[in-house]
Amino acid sequence: MPRKHAPAFTPEAASASAGAGQPHNLPVLQAKMKRDPEGYEEELRQLHRHFESSVFLFRQQAALATTSSSGGGGEVAKELGDLALFLAHVAPFYPDDLADLPDQIGGLLDTNARGLPPGLRTHLVQALILLVNRKIVDLEDTMELFMELQVIGDRAVKKLAFSHIVHSIRRMNQKHKNDTRNRKLQNILFKFLQAEEESRAKRAFTILCDLHRRRVWFDERTTNAICDACFHPSSRIMIAAVSFLLGYENAEQEDDSDASSSEDEADQNPQILLSKQDVYKANHKGTAASKKKKQAKLQRVIRSMKRQQRKSVEEAGSSYYSPLTYLKDAQGFAEKLFSRLQKCNERFEVRMMMLKVIARTIGLHHLVLLNFYPYLQRYVQPHQRDVTTLLAAAVQACHDMVPPDAVEPLFKQIVNQFVHDKSRPEAIAVGLNVVREICMRMPLMMNEDLLQDLVLYKKSHEKAVSIAARSLITLFREICPSLLVKKDRGRPVDPKARPKAFGEVTVASDVPGAELLDENISSEGKGSDDESDAFDSDDETALQSAPPGIEENMEGSDANKPDANEDTNKEDEASDDGTDEGQDNSDNDSDDIDEELDDDSDMDADTDMSEDNDDDEELKESINGSEDEGSDQDEDSDEGDKSNGSSSKVQKRKLSDYIGELNAADASLRALKRLAGAKKAHVSSDETGKILSDEDFKRIKELKAKKEAKLALAQHGLIKGGGDTKSATFKMPSSDQLSRKCVDPLQLEAHIRRKMSKEERLAMVKAGREDRGAYVARAAVKQKKTGGLSNKQKQHKKRMPLAATRAKAARSRQEKQQQRKRSGNQFRGRKAWK
Repeated sequence: MPRKHAPAFTPEAASASAGAGQPHNLPVLQAKMKRDPEGYEEELRQLHRHFESSVFLFRQQAALATTSSSGGGGEVAKELGDLALFLAHVAPFYPDDLADLPDQIGGLLDTNARGLPPGLRTHLVQALILLVNRKIVDLEDTMELFMELQVIGDRAVKKLAFSHIVHSIRRMNQKHKNDTRNRKLQNILFKFLQAEEESRAKRAFTILCDLHRRRVWFDERTTNAICDACFHPSSRIMIAAVSFLLGYENAEQEDDSDASSSEDEADQNPQILLSKQDVYKANHKGTAASKKKKQAKLQRVIRSMKRQQRKSVEEAGSSYYSPLTYLKDAQGFAEKLFSRLQKCNERFEVRMMMLKVIARTIGLHHLVLLNFYPYLQRYVQPHQRDVTTLLAAAVQACHDMVPPDAVEPLFKQIVNQFVHDKSRPEAIAVGLNVVREICMRMPLMMNEDLLQDLVLYKKSHEKAVSIAARSLITLFREICPSLLVKKDRGRPVDPKARPKAFGEVTVASDVPGAELLDENISSEGKGSDDESDAFDSDDETALQSAPPGIEENMEGSDANKPDANEDTNKEDEASDDGTDEGQDNSDNDSDDIDEELDDDSDMDADTDMSEDNDDDEELKESINGSEDEGSDQDEDSDEGDKSNGSSSKVQKRKLSDYIGELNAADASLRALKRLAGAKKAHVSSDETGKILSDEDFKRIKELKAKKEAKLALAQHGLIKGGGDTKSATFKMPSSDQLSRKCVDPLQLEAHIRRKMSKEERLAMVKAGREDRGAYVARAAVKQKKTGGLSNKQKQHKKRMPLAATRAKAARSRQEKQQQRKRSGNQFRGRKAWK
């Protein structure tokens, strides 16, 4: 919509309206007009005519003026600014009378913006902003004017126009997105951004970046427009665009209100599932020293599991975003920027920034840019400036879709230039870390001879070098342990692990973790079998109330069921033939049982249930018969030994007739129970494999946590793990996680101890002396009394008994007498003065 300019006024109209401009108290009149608009229509018309005449006079004076500072006069400018603000405030109450006010103010700013006094220019901009906020004029009609006002050189007006555009667009999209208006405004800004003039393009780029950071214009159009700014003819715009793309993740998100508190709490409190048995063993089993070691190991397990869960949450979280992710033509963007990098003559820092953007784009979109790796190869030297940043870009540009032949020269040069015996320890550590990161993304780059040579650096006395070598060992324990020697493979290893071939893709055929549900169901089926065994054991305990003879026979039948006839025919144990016959019979019985089981498994469910009932009835009848015989035996207990022996033999013969039937019933009953449990588990697994509910996904999460806890415990030696136990301390990330992860150059220099300068050493020494007092000798500290008397001093002051006092006095008298005797006889030498 073309903007209309203020109509030209004639001198007659100006002189006619000059008498209408009476001095008024504008704030008071403004309040009265808002309360009673109809009562002050005449005053409004007079002030409006006065404003028009003031605009005309100001234009005439500005045309005659020689300089912009003297144009318009101070009084006229001040009066014109006050009238513009006054009319803008009362414009909503007089829409018909002040319909042309936005065009008059906009026309004055459009034609004479640079020639206006700073105060008048600010008042006119404020009046126009007020009209836009009152929705008297649309933002689309004034957008170009506000963009022009930012390049006239007035800082106050530039800041005012910039904040107005940003806050107006934010307010417009606060409740819902208006795509039509957003597209119009974006087209205006894109037109300014694509223009060759640097000042206007810079202001448009700043607005787009600010709205993108605030997540107001968080769409693909804005993202691609910002990325296209990397190809602007102006180097300043290009540097600003590259810096924005690299530093977006560190930018402050002011309006990030979409994150829910529940997810934050879940991330802060990771779920750790340890069995009660493991905790009990660590606290109650073993000696005091062993329990202390187990508790320390358990704490390490918990810390490592929490760290792994936090990493997985951060990597799998949906909060990750980069503008490079939404490029429409990522391959064309990378090729175009790389061609500009090869031709540009910018300073080294700018070229490194462009290099990092290209590498990041290649890693995120898995692009193939074969000329990029030979270009990097020219700068791979230990003495190169910012070599760690260059190596981080090289690592970022590696992924599994790049042919290994294209990266092999670069890989070999890194190894040859950094990792050798004459290189410094810092360079060796950086080289080993870079090799590890590249092999994590492209495992096919490593061969057996090279890996074994690099692994030997684990014996280095430098901490950074040994840690880097051990991290390389840990990586290949996971992806390809066959390249390592046997002593370096470690205990938890999968010998069949191999890296994927070039171009090989793993296609997911089921829900991740669904197999844990099947394993859990099968374990529950085993638990049901254990319950059936417990039920059978209860039956056995019930049978123990039978008489002694029957108990012995039953125990013999339960101890070895296939050899039941061998245990029951005790009178034939002396003869070998009888034993062999018993074994043959037992084998025949076992064959018959197997045939019965096969027949039972082929039958229908109704037939199985009927046979189960028949077997149960036969089992009850046999038990009842044995109890009746036992009671008869108790009644006839008064008879002789021979009669008792014969009766027991008769009872054994009668019970042996039912032994085969009991074994067959017992075996068929257990087989049917296990078959039913297996069918139930199979049906349930088929049902859960089709559609998984929310409870199933929660169960999968719990089972994963338990499995991770078991692996961590096995890794630290707290429990005995199976042969398929993998390392819990290192989890190989997926290709997508590696592509999203930004390689930090500081991580390549981890654990490197730098040599401090003399100033740094002196500062560290002085910092250590701050908390320490002045030097004092130990004897002085010992003699200095801070409390009462010592025990020795108290002993000297202690009052002695009377006898001890008299004895002491007598000793002192005797000592004095002896001293006088010795002094009389002592020779003191001849006197010199005699």
